[in-house]
Amino acid sequence: MKRLTKISIAGSLVIFTFFIIFYLRYPSFSLILEQSSVSKIYYADNISSAHRALINKFNLEYEGKIEIIPVDLPFTKFSTNERKELLARSLRSNSENLDLFAVDYIWVPRFAKWVEPLDKHISKLTRDGIIKKAIESCIYDEKLVAIPLYIDVGLMYYRSDLLKNQENYSLIKKQLESSLSWRDFINLCKTFKQKDNYFYLYAADNYEGLVCSFIELVVNQKSDFFVTDSLNFNTKEGKIALELLVDLVNKYKITPKEVVGFDEFQCFTYALDNDVPFIRGWPGQLKHYKNLVKDTTKLKYFDIAALPHLEGNNIGSVLGGWNLMIPANSAKKSETMQFINFLLKEENQKILANVGGYIPVVEKVYHDKEFIKQNKEYLYYQNLLDKGIHRPFLEDYTKISDIISYYVNQAIKKKISVKEALIQATNQVNSNRVLIK
Repeated sequence: MKRLTKISIAGSLVIFTFFIIFYLRYPSFSLILEQSSVSKIYYADNISSAHRALINKFNLEYEGKIEIIPVDLPFTKFSTNERKELLARSLRSNSENLDLFAVDYIWVPRFAKWVEPLDKHISKLTRDGIIKKAIESCIYDEKLVAIPLYIDVGLMYYRSDLLKNQENYSLIKKQLESSLSWRDFINLCKTFKQKDNYFYLYAADNYEGLVCSFIELVVNQKSDFFVTDSLNFNTKEGKIALELLVDLVNKYKITPKEVVGFDEFQCFTYALDNDVPFIRGWPGQLKHYKNLVKDTTKLKYFDIAALPHLEGNNIGSVLGGWNLMIPANSAKKSETMQFINFLLKEENQKILANVGGYIPVVEKVYHDKEFIKQNKEYLYYQNLLDKGIHRPFLEDYTKISDIISYYVNQAIKKKISVKEALIQATNQVNSNRVLIK
């Protein structure tokens, strides 16, 4: 089992015991130590270079008072599901090792019972300055239980150098930016001059990334799909959505079968190694993966576009992002809120964007003409956000997600039919049974 912190439990106990003995034996020194102590805030997240830059900046500004200690849970080593379970176990055990942690924004209802409500900790001015769709994901049971750090929206990367070999490249580029229908997109792949390779990658491993693709296709057909007491995936909308994901691999063969074991990073590296022109992804991946891939020479050719849409239906991508939550049993809530307010400053949201490629959640950033002039892609992101689709904010969403990802993955593998997958998923979601993977 991978550990949540770099310090072992045994090591922590030794250090703790040493300080207790030292405190009892030398009380005068302990008093000096207490007076000069620094509040250490343990913060669990995917600590990217942007996160680290902000942590270092904060620690310098609050030197001698507050120190942020990062607990790194990198996306390259932990899937979102693994991160979710690590955090849940820590909170269930009432561990005091964490003062702040980041959650996929859709986990907020699940983690709400373990965290501090933040309404009284944040000013109305700060709250009102956050993008509406970002703050919506932080409210549960009419309480503000999280604060957004950055927001995400599904999009497609494409290789401009490979696409330029196509006739009508300029027209195709415009169509991609505004969103091609899936039918037109599949036809484009079929006529692609590069015949010997696959054309489109999406993360189809048994995890949340696959659920995003499925829910997006369902909700684009029926916006109120999840506004019911019981969920039924064995519908026209569910069938169309799942058949498309299955057919991309098994009928149209524009997506390799290997995607059933891929997350976003594995899709990206496969695309680089095999010159796949289209990849489903999230903003900022070029910056996130720059230091993780062997060959960076092709990165300059990637451009961004809207994901394809089902013909005759709404255009919109699933929203994502990561929110910050404070454990209810943290003894350093005030100091932790100082760090959160620091992260929400306009200048620091720009650092997240410039260094890490993350989409800011503070409205003022988008009104900064100089910033937008140098980062025009954020206007495009803003357009995608306006059409963005929320996944359902349900307390048992993580259970539902686990069930959907399992059966959708099985269907893509052709181990079960589309109809059977939808029936089984529906039965599992509406029962009290726990899916054992």
